[in-house]
Amino acid sequence: MTQPARARAADRMTPEELARAIVDYAVDRKALDIVQLDLREMIGYTDYFVICSGRSERQAKAIHDAIHEGMKAAHGRLPERVEGLPGARWILMDYLDVIVHVFVPETREYYRLEQLWGEAPALAVGDGSS
Repeated sequence: MTQPARARAADRMTPEELARAIVDYAVDRKALDIVQLDLREMIGYTDYFVICSGRSERQAKAIHDAIHEGMKAAHGRLPERVEGLPGARWILMDYLDVIVHVFVPETREYYRLEQLWGEAPALAVGDGSS
């Protein structure tokens, strides 16, 4: 697929489709406790959070890599920014309509984003442990 064709395909993805694709790539790398928070009625800067965990920093980086490469190759989408990759305890990937949070378990428990955004509708969408 050419770059303009990728851009057109990316433009056609709804936020729901974008979140689903991201979840699928995380599942492929055995991400744990994947949750999708619907923030459309709460904030204006994004539609969804996808939150997941890797068992270690190495697995968190692998989850990031799978999402990054998959979104780029199949959908022509790159994140606007990525934070936390060097330490890999909390990696944030900003796809504008969807913000991805990849944690190691201790960091996820410390920041408790699901509780912070507790009023947002949540959907447990996959778990790579099975």
